[in-house]
Amino acid sequence: MTYLYIFLGGGLGSLARYLTTKGASAIFTTNFPLGTFISNMLACLILALLVIFISNKQEAFSWLQPLLIIGFCGGFSTFSTFSNETVTLMNDGYFGVAIANIVISVVVGVGLIWFLRVKG
Repeated sequence: MTYLYIFLGGGLGSLARYLTTKGASAIFTTNFPLGTFISNMLACLILALLVIFISNKQEAFSWLQPLLIIGFCGGFSTFSTFSNETVTLMNDGYFGVAIANIVISVVVGVGLIWFLRVKG
């Protein structure tokens, strides 16, 4: 059953990432890969909140980890697209935007999880 939860969550997360990226592209015109950034940061936020929520309820919510943390958040976030978009920015001569993408993504993503898990 665990594999089914991961499969379903991953599919839903990938679909959510696609829709988020399309939505961001329709609303904003920028060289910064905003759709991927939004997806990755929302995935960090959701993951941290889920970890906090189920940390004391591991037994009762054992199905949430494979469905939402591994599946959905894994499908919703995307390191490969982040890396590819960063290299594309560099190849197109947008080195400042590429560096900003790296720094902002890592600092905000790790910061979100740290703040919610440690300080929250």
